[in-house]
Amino acid sequence: MTEKIKKLFLEIKLLFRSIPSILLAFNVVAIVGMNLLANKSLDLGEKVGSWLALDGGIIFSWLVFLTMDVVTRRFGVKAANIVSLFTLFANLVFAVILIIASYIPGFWGLSFEGDTINMSVNNALDLTFRGEWFVLLGSSVAFIVSAVVNNFLHAGLEKLMKDKKRALAFSVSSYVSTFVAQFIDNMLFAFIVSINFFGWSAVQCVTCAVTGAFAELIFEIIFSPVGYRIVKRLEDDNVGAEYLELVYGGKEK
Repeated sequence: MTEKIKKLFLEIKLLFRSIPSILLAFNVVAIVGMNLLANKSLDLGEKVGSWLALDGGIIFSWLVFLTMDVVTRRFGVKAANIVSLFTLFANLVFAVILIIASYIPGFWGLSFEGDTINMSVNNALDLTFRGEWFVLLGSSVAFIVSAVVNNFLHAGLEKLMKDKKRALAFSVSSYVSTFVAQFIDNMLFAFIVSINFFGWSAVQCVTCAVTGAFAELIFEIIFSPVGYRIVKRLEDDNVGAEYLELVYGGKEK
């Protein structure tokens, strides 16, 4: 057991030494931004809003899954799951800092109206960050479940399509895994948070999950060529060779 733990820590160390810092940074920023913007329910108008609802997190969520696809393709499912747990922890730290900051006496810049301070605005901003824990709870559950589904599904589909062109295999795997994982992510988040926090109906939760998944699929279709080029560059430069040798021993991921 001790040897297994030591090997795991060595794998984690090599993994974070191997993954390009800019890729990891985009992943962390994306999930932090996704959870912050999830506090905002989008106004879709009276007619559309009666059956459809979306939150602002949709602006960032596609980037989370695209970076996960890149990590899965180059470093494997295990690595992608480790990175997912790390970004979840990073988001938790960030949320705690925001909550602490909201209790520190002071005034937000937007609350100033000339020489006076609008306390309603100031309090609203503080309460937004204090409510981050509730959003964090729902997003954490939704994210870790959907991330694991995305990572395994992407890797499995690429293996099934190993006889196809590599760019095609990566793109199709990204499309399918993103759509399924995003549907799960949106559905879990909506039924944990939005139905209570925003007062959404069950119909709105379901339509949000479906519509959000299609919206993220569009983003994935647009940006997956960029993701593949990143993967190709990592492979050409043999990035992470030491990690891959330790974990897979030269065998196929």
